[in-house]
Amino acid sequence: MKLKYNAPAVLSFTIISTLVLLLSQTLIRGLIPGWFMVRGRGSFEFGSLCCWITLVTHVIGHGDWNHLFSNFSFILLLGPILEANYGSLSLVIMMFLTALVTGLLNALIFPAGLLGASGIVFMMILLASFTNFSKGEVPLTFILVLLIYLGREIFNSFSNDNISEFAHIAGGFCGSLFGFFRPGKR
Repeated sequence: MKLKYNAPAVLSFTIISTLVLLLSQTLIRGLIPGWFMVRGRGSFEFGSLCCWITLVTHVIGHGDWNHLFSNFSFILLLGPILEANYGSLSLVIMMFLTALVTGLLNALIFPAGLLGASGIVFMMILLASFTNFSKGEVPLTFILVLLIYLGREIFNSFSNDNISEFAHIAGGFCGSLFGFFRPGKR
């Protein structure tokens, strides 16, 4: 029996994110805030190439190991199924677009910085509910997932914590759009 690199997009994303956190906590202090966190409204510098890069790279940076493990437990569970259904390139494009949308909205609307792959997690959760989608039908699983996951995030958005529920909601919205407009193979 041999190991198989079965989901290259998901596994590469996981390895890169893990290495960035490891490097940030050992050899290159300040790596994550500098290159893997979107600055919030008021501190985003539109003339800075670094700021533009972080609109996408923020999904790679995580605050600590618990943050990374909580995101990647979902990504490693759902990602390989989605990658098999949509293909590696399509999934990478969906992840890139979700990162860009959540990063850009954060830079334009919210004063706090943003880092982590939670938007990708919620994109995958909503997208996974479309795996048995047929034209002209709305899966009941999609409605339930929408109510449970995004409903909880809307409710939690009224609490004062360091979690960007808005990134979760935006990621879920992206996953819903991808599911409706880009059905996977059957």
